[in-house]
Amino acid sequence: MLGAIQKRTGMDLRVFIEKQTWQAFLISILLFSLIAYSGLTVFGLTTSKFGVTDDAQIAPNFEMISLNRTGIESNHTNETGWFELKEHRGKVIILDFMAHDCLACHGVQYHLEENMQSWYDLDSEYELLIVAIGAWYTEPFDYLNQSDDNYHVPYYFTGKGSVESVIVNETTNERGDLREYYNAWTIPVVYVVDHEGYLIAKNTGTGLDWDEFDSAVEAALNGEAEDLRFGLSEVDTSLVGIFTLGLFLSILVYFSPCAFPVLPSFITYYISLGSREEELIEQGKLKGKMPKPWVIGLLSGLGMWTFFLLIGIIAVIMGEAFEKSGIISQIAFIIAVLLVVLGFFMLTGGTAHLMGWVQKLIDKWSTTENDDTFTPRRNMYLYGIGYAAASIDCTAAAVLPFIIYLSTKGGNSVSFGLSGLMIGLLLLMISVTVVVSMGRQVMIDFLRKSTAMIKMVGSWMMMFAGIGLILLMSNPELLG
Repeated sequence: MLGAIQKRTGMDLRVFIEKQTWQAFLISILLFSLIAYSGLTVFGLTTSKFGVTDDAQIAPNFEMISLNRTGIESNHTNETGWFELKEHRGKVIILDFMAHDCLACHGVQYHLEENMQSWYDLDSEYELLIVAIGAWYTEPFDYLNQSDDNYHVPYYFTGKGSVESVIVNETTNERGDLREYYNAWTIPVVYVVDHEGYLIAKNTGTGLDWDEFDSAVEAALNGEAEDLRFGLSEVDTSLVGIFTLGLFLSILVYFSPCAFPVLPSFITYYISLGSREEELIEQGKLKGKMPKPWVIGLLSGLGMWTFFLLIGIIAVIMGEAFEKSGIISQIAFIIAVLLVVLGFFMLTGGTAHLMGWVQKLIDKWSTTENDDTFTPRRNMYLYGIGYAAASIDCTAAAVLPFIIYLSTKGGNSVSFGLSGLMIGLLLLMISVTVVVSMGRQVMIDFLRKSTAMIKMVGSWMMMFAGIGLILLMSNPELLG
């Protein structure tokens, strides 16, 4: 039977009864976990420190319109459904900056909903109020109040912020952007405000530091969070400051929760390049030596640029319809499935008999070490496109609000901010590739005697990347 399947599809399923296949599986789990955890740690540390100062500060006062649902928002708003933060001084307040189409935000939402009843049931000194703030201003208000397969309206207080939500000066009625005053450029961001109005905790939804966040909530409810107080630093809105902000945002995009399943696959594929370099040169399949690490990183970064440029063009053409089209999640899902399929093909030796249109597309633009000519430069460029596509769900939630904010500043703000973002991504891709190259030769020397093992590890890692993305998109609570 297995022979018949191989004859018809080219896939040799007998690899699953081979010892080496499962040895590669175990190696892949170890590598995937290590690299993915490292990426999430970088993301968590970077976002938790962004815009934070040790000087204790009262949370900026703001007002916003709420969904005004009976028994949820109606108990905390005025007669017109508007909410003002300072009116609830004396309560412990959790501020959850979120959006309907923000995948990682759903993980934060699930965590808060899972724990809020236990917090309510505590015999604490102060009342708890959880407030969700729609921070993607271009999402229509009714869209925030619309549940679907991937999102449900929060079970706690929900409203929508704006560029005029923050009350900067009550006497002159000067207003400010809620995201700017809370440094919520990338979402999710969730803060805890104690009963006296001070900020005492921050989380960015990676799931790595929820214990610390939850402990801060309980400390605030018991009136014991004074030592945790901190402030928010003012963002430099000069052109240099905006360019720097773009550079910082590139770190969050590169190591975002949506991208971390793909990062191990990318690194493993790069390590595998060159394992047969001398042999390929002798066979005439490789013209010259493998590209330098910085060249590989540059090409991958340019691939990311290409994809984001394409998405930007589509967004401009579609206008407001782009936000509600679901195209961002669809792209991420398609890439995830494609990674699983291609990884399975690589592991089993599948051919164009199955999913022929996919194989023809891959064959047309990329090459493998079995082809007459191997083109590692083109392959890494295409990998950069795939990396950007796979992380688009989280990237959009970070980049689009940033662009919208820059557009309100006028002048050259948009071009400077985007330049910082794109240059930052390029430098990160080059840096990661160069750093990996430092230990790459050791890995190549270790695995050079077993090309089959290298291919199996790469195949498993590619499947893990796809499966990880699918799990995150279908179960956002995993991030929580």
